[in-house]
Amino acid sequence: MLTPSTDGARFQPASDQSLLVHFGDTITLDFQVRVRQLLRLLELEPVPGVRNLHPAYCSLLVNFDALKLSHDELETILHGYLARLEDVRLAEPRQMEIPVSYGGEFGPDLNDVAVTCGITPAQAIELHSSVTYVVYFLGFVPGFAYLGELPDLLATSRLATPRRNVPAGSVGIAGKQTGVYPFATPGGWRLIGRTPVAMFRPDETNMSFLSIGDRVRFTPISSTQFAMLENT
Repeated sequence: MLTPSTDGARFQPASDQSLLVHFGDTITLDFQVRVRQLLRLLELEPVPGVRNLHPAYCSLLVNFDALKLSHDELETILHGYLARLEDVRLAEPRQMEIPVSYGGEFGPDLNDVAVTCGITPAQAIELHSSVTYVVYFLGFVPGFAYLGELPDLLATSRLATPRRNVPAGSVGIAGKQTGVYPFATPGGWRLIGRTPVAMFRPDETNMSFLSIGDRVRFTPISSTQFAMLENT
């Protein structure tokens, strides 16, 4: 059960070793900023006994050592952090661009999405590439960024049966979200294109191409341009 607090956040034990700090029930930039501010403050001033931090759209999951902290003790500590969120200054978001070859073999669901939405494939591409998306958080698999929000007209349900293998670089949509599969994995999002840009780079310091808070634009390219970029 969620416990309300005087600072607008709510707390909920998620397991015997984790506490969920919940800022709201909808996807908004205001809640996302608060999640990032709390995450940043906890990174700058770690709480002894806290092991991992997992941000989501409007919440932060805090994993802790149950031999060093209790849920109530951690909640009390976090109230002090929440009281200082307004003093946390976040870095200016990076402006990132992802080239995408839409449709065809790269986007097998594009035509179905267009029919479902009552538009042409070209209009679907134009809509998807017309928005500046926000990286709300990373999860599912390393390097997979949850991007929002998709234009209302493109909001589409997941596939009834997930694919067993989605190729690396595939651009998918589900609900009002979009994202890029960093490597081959099962997945149920509707695939509308593919990018030659590697989303997960294990040999680099920043292994994920995208980071929480980034602003992202998708740029349509041809299959020929895709092949050229893929080989560079």
